[in-house]
Amino acid sequence: MSRPTAPRRRGRGRRRAAGSAALVLALGLGGCGAGGDGDAAGPGTAATPSRTAEASPSPTRTHPLSTAPRTIPAVREHMPARGPGWRPGDGSGVVVARGSGVLADEARLLARELGIEHRGESPARAGDIELALGGGGVSGVPESYTLTTRDGRVRIAAPDEAGVFYGTRTVKQALRSGGVVPEGVVRDRPDRPQRGLMIDIARKHFTAAWLEARIREMADLKLNQLGLHFSDDQAFRIESDSHPEVVSRRHLTKAEVRRLVALAASLHITVVPEIDSPGHLGAVLSAHPSLRLRDARGAVARGAIDIARPESARIVDELLREYAQLFPGRYFHVGADEYRALMAPDPEASYPRLAAEARDRYGPGARVRDLATDWLNDRAAVVRAAGKQPKAWNDGIFPGGAVAADERVEVEYWTGREIGARPPVEYLREGRKVVNVNDRYLYYVLGEPNRFTYPTGREIYASWTPLVLRGTQPVPSRYSGQILGGRLAVWCDFANAQTQDRVAAGIRMPLRALAQKVWDPRDPSLSWSEFSALAGRL
Repeated sequence: MSRPTAPRRRGRGRRRAAGSAALVLALGLGGCGAGGDGDAAGPGTAATPSRTAEASPSPTRTHPLSTAPRTIPAVREHMPARGPGWRPGDGSGVVVARGSGVLADEARLLARELGIEHRGESPARAGDIELALGGGGVSGVPESYTLTTRDGRVRIAAPDEAGVFYGTRTVKQALRSGGVVPEGVVRDRPDRPQRGLMIDIARKHFTAAWLEARIREMADLKLNQLGLHFSDDQAFRIESDSHPEVVSRRHLTKAEVRRLVALAASLHITVVPEIDSPGHLGAVLSAHPSLRLRDARGAVARGAIDIARPESARIVDELLREYAQLFPGRYFHVGADEYRALMAPDPEASYPRLAAEARDRYGPGARVRDLATDWLNDRAAVVRAAGKQPKAWNDGIFPGGAVAADERVEVEYWTGREIGARPPVEYLREGRKVVNVNDRYLYYVLGEPNRFTYPTGREIYASWTPLVLRGTQPVPSRYSGQILGGRLAVWCDFANAQTQDRVAAGIRMPLRALAQKVWDPRDPSLSWSEFSALAGRL
């Protein structure tokens, strides 16, 4: 990661009521016809053969064969049909199929967004959208869904709630981009299970309202993880009961975090907390200076905690356990990157006390990195005991040595720049699961220090894939199954370089390009200019 140092009517020939027309205008919808004509959907929006499956047209010939809905990310498969498609009209509503009552939240949200009635668990009528669990999606694929538009109604079916929700996002975007949900069948699914955004809220304070807006933006793009890096050298930004002394003046309260987590969960987004250690603990160490790591000359190693001291582990573990309760999601990021002792040319000479502790614990051949690896394993064990899947940055995971890094820790690969950072294929050969946070394409670092430049959506769209873990070259495709997904990361090295509104604007297109590339593994069918124009409509 970058550091300072280194979410009725059938309409065939019928005139739409004035209220429905006003609704369409309010949503920014436009166009008509089977899937929207070229003008309604924007340039280059006709479905290509790679996006549209063969299907027998319905008997009527009064409508042209439909084209795929225009969405970001693009739908994976559309089977066209002849018909008017669906748009909200007088009497339209959102209903839930019998036995699918758990979809009430998704139904209410969609009804509110479209300005139509929510009728709960009741039979679908002409002009309705029906949500259903089971009988849709792709067998065995979480978050997949099937969207069927025919006879003046829409049915979204999926094996899980997330899949149904993503189907509602497709409806919303189809109406915005083309004014209609096209006739036919969409079968859609994500390519990668982890798709998201990470925000460094430690170096820069972001308001709860700003974070809520990002959650809603992510949901419409079918992204499902928001990382919050809330502890670093500059600040500790979430209220603490176990150690209130470490919390910075400007911070999120636990009540604000609970509202963020609840909003995210309602939109099928998991919030992933990160307390980075044993480096990047400056804010914690400001309140506990005796735990600062010092080198052979007595100089303080900025942000580094003394991992030879039992008290160091106690404080960090108390914080991990506290926030594991605040964040109910599956994951917890424990950091492990850029520990100052391991960034020295000769860690054993520069930090002899750590070297001695390593030898005492693990034998005469042990090194400082073995002590750091044991620290990582212990922190991973703490969050795993709390029911979490641990994650760590790649440069905190070393090969060989007297102590091996826990192979169950998910590797978040960000760089090859740091000491100890190995080529990504080495982690993959070890059988490790990896998330792509490639600092060449996916790092939005405020102030652009250390040769970083702001990423562009165009670059991600044209050149990056989940296989491009480091630099610009992909790893062999045989490792694809181990790459869990990708995440855009916002790092606030120079916190005042951009306002939070400017950050939102700056990551807008990179986030959309990322969403496309982690949902659909094929080359995009739209040019960048077409994709940008579509993003403007949505």
